[in-house]
Amino acid sequence: MASQVFYRKWRPQTLAEVVGQEQVTQTLSNAIKSSRVSHAYLFYGPRGTGKTSTGRILAKAVNCLSQDKDKPCNACDMCQAITEGRALDVMEIDAASNRGIDEIRDLREKVNYAPSQAKHKVYIIDEVHMLTKEAANALLKTLEEPPPYVIFILATTEIHRVPPTILSRCQRFDFRRIAQADVVGQLTRICDAEGIHIEPEGLRLIAKSATGSLRDAENLLEQLTTYYGTEVELHQIQAVLGITGDKRAKELIRHIVNNDVSAGVATINSVNSDGLDLRQFNRELVAYLRELLLIKTGSEAAVDLTAEDLSELKELAAKASLAQILKAIKLFGQLEIGFDNYSTLPLELALVDCAQAPAEEKESPATPPQYQPAPPPKEAPPPKTQKAKPKTAEVPKTEPPKTEPPKAENAPAPAGLHSEIERLRLNWKQVIEQAPESVKRTAAVAILRSAGVKPVDIDGDTIVLAFRYPIHKEKMETAENQQVVKEIISNFLGHACQVRCIHEPEDNHLVEAVKRIGAQVTGTEEK
Repeated sequence: MASQVFYRKWRPQTLAEVVGQEQVTQTLSNAIKSSRVSHAYLFYGPRGTGKTSTGRILAKAVNCLSQDKDKPCNACDMCQAITEGRALDVMEIDAASNRGIDEIRDLREKVNYAPSQAKHKVYIIDEVHMLTKEAANALLKTLEEPPPYVIFILATTEIHRVPPTILSRCQRFDFRRIAQADVVGQLTRICDAEGIHIEPEGLRLIAKSATGSLRDAENLLEQLTTYYGTEVELHQIQAVLGITGDKRAKELIRHIVNNDVSAGVATINSVNSDGLDLRQFNRELVAYLRELLLIKTGSEAAVDLTAEDLSELKELAAKASLAQILKAIKLFGQLEIGFDNYSTLPLELALVDCAQAPAEEKESPATPPQYQPAPPPKEAPPPKTQKAKPKTAEVPKTEPPKTEPPKAENAPAPAGLHSEIERLRLNWKQVIEQAPESVKRTAAVAILRSAGVKPVDIDGDTIVLAFRYPIHKEKMETAENQQVVKEIISNFLGHACQVRCIHEPEDNHLVEAVKRIGAQVTGTEEK
């Protein structure tokens, strides 16, 4: 005889045994004791939270032969028949496979027959949202006024797909995701009864991966014991769940908080060098960032961490700003990590953006005044020439006093180049967004999107790009990336150009910005 799986073997048999749904079980228990059971119930909640099990317990309670008020007794013939699934008057219907109007018409005909053994006929309709519109309409009248011996228990995971006409005819109970502590408690009871030895941290990982579904947690526990036996180690659980078990996710968060880009890049590359799954590493990183956000916003009660992890994240939360944490979650939460030669690049770019967020916020408001004053001086000469036209005698007088004619002759070329580099600076984001679709997902475009890349100068037909970090400059100097960048910039300017990459730290960007608004650098400040 085949053994029962854990989730069936340990299915609750009384309302008191239902885990984590006290708000539902207490109400139903009071209704049973006071004989005020409704004719129709709607149970809504995520998978594995006890909807169908509660429906079966309610069916046993209303048909229990015991005279005791605490029902069901699970000892009488009717309770045992329902538990074993052989009671003729308790019918479970899967609406996903019986969703048509013909099945509902058949149900309506059978409803009129009195129960053969039990006191009540109970229909448990699972996934009721799968019924067709016609089938749902056909059920309405029977659901509203069924025979006195009939009880309907509907269950669904998608309440928004259940017609309002059905909702209004039922008593609705919402089943919540089961708290992690409750799942761990149930797993501990199962392990004690089955002779399974798993350390508490391992049970916590199982409960966390189940995301509030007790059935999923019990299935995973059985899978582990089937493979590893009754002695299950923590590293074995991590292997099955695909968890790296690595502390470097917290290390990387520390580097982000401290704005230590070089150490962060080293951490990312060490994870990659050790052959760990970067996608899983990023998922763990985002999970830690979420916990950091909860701690920072005073929602520590919602955090589920070990004492060691909680202590470390509290320390980091004290150092980090809320804006810094939000930016990190946004950047790392949207990453698309591949398996090519640049698999670490998305993580590196996100790291750089996170670490430099405060600097970028300071620079961004300064950029408009840098370029807005420039147009007025260019428009100033035309009015002067217009005034000079009526005074023809003064025109030759104004030209001779200019003692630097060579500079006047050379001025047009730099002015044209200056306007071209200004176009690139002002429209740099637009330049990148207008890149051909064939190159938008290349490493070169990913580097250009980084906040540390800017066009700073033009030398003939060569555009000079400044990179704040050497690692980006080195990657951009490969032949493949150079070709992509030249194509993007040439398309924007309307003529062919070359590209030269230089390394220019953040301070140089600020000096260049000061020069562009007409100021002079009189000295440097040593730090």
